[in-house]
Amino acid sequence: MARLVLDSSVLIAYFNAVDAHHASAIARLRRASGDECVVIASVLAEILVHPYRVGPEAVSEVEAALAALRMVVLPIDAGLARRAAELRASNTRLRLGDALVIAAGDALDAEVVTADASWSRISRRVRVL
Repeated sequence: MARLVLDSSVLIAYFNAVDAHHASAIARLRRASGDECVVIASVLAEILVHPYRVGPEAVSEVEAALAALRMVVLPIDAGLARRAAELRASNTRLRLGDALVIAAGDALDAEVVTADASWSRISRRVRVL
């Protein structure tokens, strides 16, 4: 069993049928059915913004789908924050939220899955949809 850290772009694409990466996200998460899929707390917050704008039923649907996918939510601790800061310091165009996802991959010795091709220049762990 592998461990995957998922970027918000993967889950947003998964939930949005008109997203350019929707089919790739569906296929990747199907292949990961036996793997441990991790989202950091900031990714959870990011993917819940739109459902909260829509209403409680939309939030419940996303939460149920995440549970069905057996997503593990990783809190952001001091070690993760330090590694994200280190990544951001050496990659000035990297946003903090993105640095946190890559840092989680480092902390968990896991593959990082994203739709952002630029991340592959930052870490060998990155796999692009």
